[in-house]
Amino acid sequence: MSLIDPRERAAAHAPTKSVDFYAEALKASAQFRTEYDGRMNIVKAQEMPFERSPNGLIKHIINERMNTKECCLDIYMQFLPGGQASGKHRHLSEEVFYVVEGEGYDLHWDVTFDCHDKMEFEWESEPKKFEWKPGDFVYIPPYCAHKHFNAHPSNEARIIVVNSRIVKPMGFDWFEQIENAEGF
Repeated sequence: MSLIDPRERAAAHAPTKSVDFYAEALKASAQFRTEYDGRMNIVKAQEMPFERSPNGLIKHIINERMNTKECCLDIYMQFLPGGQASGKHRHLSEEVFYVVEGEGYDLHWDVTFDCHDKMEFEWESEPKKFEWKPGDFVYIPPYCAHKHFNAHPSNEARIIVVNSRIVKPMGFDWFEQIENAEGF
């Protein structure tokens, strides 16, 4: 006695169009490995581009468009002028940053998530405040709206920000700029 229903077997073998997805994936993987060998192992300081972005002035250390061997992380240095702040933004990936120079604080608006017929997000109206100084490491949870502030009126603050880009290929490339940094 077969455990497979004959109707299921017939449906599984029903004629349909033919594709080469697997063969194309093998070719794409071979091409990737060939290109990967030519990617940078070391990124020199002069190869790290600056960008004036809605989030403020940043220097890309590692970015998916920089032809490096790193395939999962985006890393940048953020410059916060004295008394100023970054833009307010949120993204589905976690974020961590290390404070290189300066003192300041972060505001984090936590998110509540639910999924009924569709995904529903709601952010706290009052943010949590986290103070930081050189040598500190700060964690920002997924989709938490956040903003970095330089507490010193005239000295620059610098932080090294790390984001995972691994959620993008999973269909979660949700990244929103809520407020721009001053002057951008």
